[in-house]
Amino acid sequence: MPLTLRWGTVTAIAQAYDELVRCEVDDAPCIAYPRQTGPIEVGDTVLVNTQARDLALGSGGFDVVYANLTRGLVLQPAPSTHVMMLPYTVAQSAAGCAEERDPLAEDLEGMPVVCSGLHSQLAPIVAGIGPGVRIAYAQLGGGALPVALSDTVRLLKTRKLLEIAIAVSPCIEGDVQVVSVASALAWAKEKGFDVVVCGIGPGVVGTGSQFGHGGLALAEAANAAIALGGRAIVTVRYSEADLRERHKGVSHHTRSAVRLILGPYEVVWPVGIEPEPSLGPLVEVRVDRWQEATANLPLSHMGRQQSDDPWFFAAAFAAGRHARSLIG
Repeated sequence: MPLTLRWGTVTAIAQAYDELVRCEVDDAPCIAYPRQTGPIEVGDTVLVNTQARDLALGSGGFDVVYANLTRGLVLQPAPSTHVMMLPYTVAQSAAGCAEERDPLAEDLEGMPVVCSGLHSQLAPIVAGIGPGVRIAYAQLGGGALPVALSDTVRLLKTRKLLEIAIAVSPCIEGDVQVVSVASALAWAKEKGFDVVVCGIGPGVVGTGSQFGHGGLALAEAANAAIALGGRAIVTVRYSEADLRERHKGVSHHTRSAVRLILGPYEVVWPVGIEPEPSLGPLVEVRVDRWQEATANLPLSHMGRQQSDDPWFFAAAFAAGRHARSLIG
């Protein structure tokens, strides 16, 4: 897997957060993760990875700063860290993991765990859960690995709808780093969270095949939740606007993920569309007023908005609403 790198000069800064910088390198759009590269400023000489954009992939709308040669060399690891993220790759770096310092719950004691297979389901799930409870988000591999890339996570946290984002290795750049999804769930339970939403980062790895896609993270999260005594809630990926046959109605991503869940789980289905018997027993949930509940949130999937594919978002909202009903 060769890297495609080029030299360049930072020509503009469009947006800067502590964890993410959107910039231009030789006038081409680019992102940087300053916790990895060091600060980014106009005029810096950088190496950028251009491969995704060169290939015109869905993830290829921008380049990624690989190294800042002006102010990002000889960066020191954070104190007292030794667990390597992305180990033995050119991007390996040490992080402090929650497992090293914090106690983990032995049992989830029925805590609801909402399991999803797309990042675009996160906002409607959280809206379905609603305010007044402590929500943690755990990001698994299957899409973008840096949690910092997600504008949705940033907005939900800013609006106090989501309290914390946990990066589950190989994901990085969360508020908390853990090695496994089991640790993420046990950590959240020990810290007093009411519900955990598990999913993947923006974008999704996909090959068009039954098991070659990032949506299987749903099954990984569900199996961990079941094994630890939680309630695994499956978020259905449903679309009436997707032109690809494998994603019409119930996506093959959902069907294949459900096949891999090894214990009792709850598939949530929004009232208003014909139930899909192939998914087995369904928990049917009313989703009235879901548009109002999500009106000020970033709802977008494959370029489609709320009005373009309403049942996609309503199905995710239903999963969150069901989780809320389980919280005492």
